[in-house]
Amino acid sequence: MPPREQHTILISQGDEPADQATEASALPARGLTTRQKRVFAGLALLLVVSVAVFLTWDVNGHWDFALPRRTEQVVALAVVGIAIAASTVVFHTVTANRILTPSIMGFDALYVLVATALVFLLGSTTVAQIDPLVMFGLNTALMMGCATALYRWILGNGERGLYTLILVGVVAGTFFMSLTNFMFRTMDPNEFDSLMTTLFASFNAIDTTLLWIGGGLLLLGVVAIFKMAPQLDVLSLGRERAITLGLDYRRTVTWLLLIVALLVSVSTALVGPITFLGLLVANLAYQLTRTHRHAVNLATASLVAIVALVAGQAILEHVLDHNGTLGSIINVIGGLYFIGLLLKEARA
Repeated sequence: MPPREQHTILISQGDEPADQATEASALPARGLTTRQKRVFAGLALLLVVSVAVFLTWDVNGHWDFALPRRTEQVVALAVVGIAIAASTVVFHTVTANRILTPSIMGFDALYVLVATALVFLLGSTTVAQIDPLVMFGLNTALMMGCATALYRWILGNGERGLYTLILVGVVAGTFFMSLTNFMFRTMDPNEFDSLMTTLFASFNAIDTTLLWIGGGLLLLGVVAIFKMAPQLDVLSLGRERAITLGLDYRRTVTWLLLIVALLVSVSTALVGPITFLGLLVANLAYQLTRTHRHAVNLATASLVAIVALVAGQAILEHVLDHNGTLGSIINVIGGLYFIGLLLKEARA
């Protein structure tokens, strides 16, 4: 790990309360390093090439049909990639651990449980007739509601509150998966086959209305994260130092976790769970940029995620001829990368 960059903390003076008087600007005003400029240029080139190949590969003159459909897929890939990358980078900073992902809080398991319970109770035919906008709103509201209740109930001013929160998330995810497995075993086989098609991440049939709603929510979340980038830089110094420097730790962490919940709910409700993508792109971004500046890492991780998804979808459709799913491929690669990180941490 490269040495931590020097941070300059600007604390406002005056008679204001401590929680309002401190607005941390964690880094001096300066541009990107040469290495970071090269990283951005390389990723931008890869992104342009990947998008161009994806949009034009094997069109055979049917531009009026292929181009609009593929453009929607690219937008969906970008929305999901940015949401997962940004939420993972923020979650790493909040938990001070780079091998955790927001899925450890049980969001993916909750999504699977809701989808399974609806089919189990109503039947696949009835579920298929439900407005996709209603399903999207239901999943997003459930995830945000559970996150809000969990954070406000558990998260305290002490360090123990955050680790307790993670532990409860792990237990909740395990409980959700246990309920899901019970319904799997008692479900009609035909209903089970129908359900499986909705539980794998898919970018082939995304409702346009849902895409633009998800994109709007993503924009709100990303703008909020970039505005809080100085606080994130201060938070990366550690809880005790952040509090000493005047950061309202509990309020900042609560807002950040709620934004993470929003971004995860958007990506999961749009395409389903993709467990290891965030872990993969976030750690690749750290290795490429070698900085603790969140504005740089967030942008880099988002670009890596979009390139990975667009290139992966192009290979899946035009090379593998849809023999598999993008989510399963990413989970295999990400799972191997996760094992590598665990081994690296064990040797450190």
